[in-house]
Amino acid sequence: MSGNSDPLTPRAKLAVTAGKAAAAVSRAAGRGSGSVIGGRVALKLDPDLLARLATHLDVILVSATNGKTTTTRLIAEALGAAGPVVSNALGANMPAGITSALAGGSDAKFAVIEVDEKYLSGVARDTDPKCIALLNLSRDQLDRAAETRMMAEHWREGLAGSKAVVVANADDPLVVWAASSSPNVMWVAAGQMWKDDAWSCPSCGGVMQRPGDDWFCGDCGFRRPTPTWALSGDHVLDPHGSAWPIHLQLPGRANKANAASSAAVAAVFGVPPQVALERMYQVQAVAGRYDVVQFMQRDLRLLLAKNPAGWLETFSLIDPPPTPVILSVNARGADGTDTSWLWDVDYTRLTGHPIFVLGDRKLDLAVRLEVANQSFQVCETLDQAVQLAPPGRIEVIANYTAFQDLRRRVGN
Repeated sequence: MSGNSDPLTPRAKLAVTAGKAAAAVSRAAGRGSGSVIGGRVALKLDPDLLARLATHLDVILVSATNGKTTTTRLIAEALGAAGPVVSNALGANMPAGITSALAGGSDAKFAVIEVDEKYLSGVARDTDPKCIALLNLSRDQLDRAAETRMMAEHWREGLAGSKAVVVANADDPLVVWAASSSPNVMWVAAGQMWKDDAWSCPSCGGVMQRPGDDWFCGDCGFRRPTPTWALSGDHVLDPHGSAWPIHLQLPGRANKANAASSAAVAAVFGVPPQVALERMYQVQAVAGRYDVVQFMQRDLRLLLAKNPAGWLETFSLIDPPPTPVILSVNARGADGTDTSWLWDVDYTRLTGHPIFVLGDRKLDLAVRLEVANQSFQVCETLDQAVQLAPPGRIEVIANYTAFQDLRRRVGN
C-alpha cells in the first residue's frame, strides 16, 4: 500500500532517532556516511524496523554480482517521474544500510534498494517488494560467498511464490534458474559477456549448449526463455516491438544493459520507456564510478571492478592503447581475502597499454601480469604511478577498498 499514514510505533520512532544520532556521530568522527552503524543501532532497538519502514512504500529490490549500484541509481532516476524516491544510493546494501536509507524516506512513494546477493531473500521477506530486478550471478569473494549455483538456489527458494514482478536477465542461466520459481517474471535480453560460470546446467548439472546468444541444456531441456524486453545495440526494445534510443553519460555496453533492465522495471510502475530513458541520461557517475577527476594536473577516470566478470566489462570500455592504465587491488574484508580470482581475468586484453600496479596485493597482480606477458611497473603510491604515466587521460581500475582508497587520495 502507498500513502503517508505513519506506520511507526513509538519504539520504532525511538529506533530511527537513535540510528540517525549514531550516524551523525560516525560522520563527525570521519568514519564514513554512518549509514551502517546507524542501521545497526536502529535494528538493535527495533528488530522489525525494516519491515515497518517499508509498509508505506512501493519497494523495488535490485540484486546481482555486478551492476546493482548503477542499476539502482538508474531505476531511481526513472521512477522519479512517478513520485518521490528513497534509495540506498551509496551502496550500503545489507539490512543495516537498507534500514538507514528507508529511515530517511518518510515522504517517498518508491524505495529503490540495492541488496547484496546473500541477503536478497531476507530483505524481500521483510519489505514485501512490488518488483525485484535480477541482473547476473558470477563468482565473487570466493573466500566467503556461496558458490554461484548455491546462490542461485538460495534465490530460487526465496522467490518461490513471491507476489513481486521479477525482472530477470534471460541471458544468464543462473538468473533464469533462480527466477523460474516466481509466478510473475518479465524476461529481459540484457546479454552476458562473462560465461565462465554458466557452462553447467543449474537444473541438472549437464553441459550447457550455447549457440550464438541462445542457450539450452541438452540433457534436461532447461533453456533460455523468450524475452519481452531486449537490449539491441543502442536501443531498448519494449514488449510491443518499439525501439527506444539509449542516451547515457555512463560508458560501456554493460550500462546499456543496466538501462534496458531499468526501463523494464520503470514500466511496471507506469513510466514509459521514453521518459525513463531520458531521465537516465542525467546520471553522470555513481558513487564515484566513472568520474573523471583532476589529480597532479592529469585527468584520471575512476573505474570499479571487483571480480572477473567486472574486469572483463571494464576492459571493454577503456580507451584504446597507448592510454595508460593504473590497476589497484586490495584483499581486505570488504573485498574478500582470496585473490585467486586474478587468474580468471584475461589480462592480455591490456596488451599495448602502459600498466602501473598499486594496492595491498600489487605483487599478486604483478605475478599474474607477468604470466600474461604484459609490460608493467609496480608502484608504491598513486602519486608515483601518475608521475610515471605517459601523457593522456589515465584509466584507473580498482577493486572495492582500493577504489575507496583512491577516491580519498584524489579528494573525490
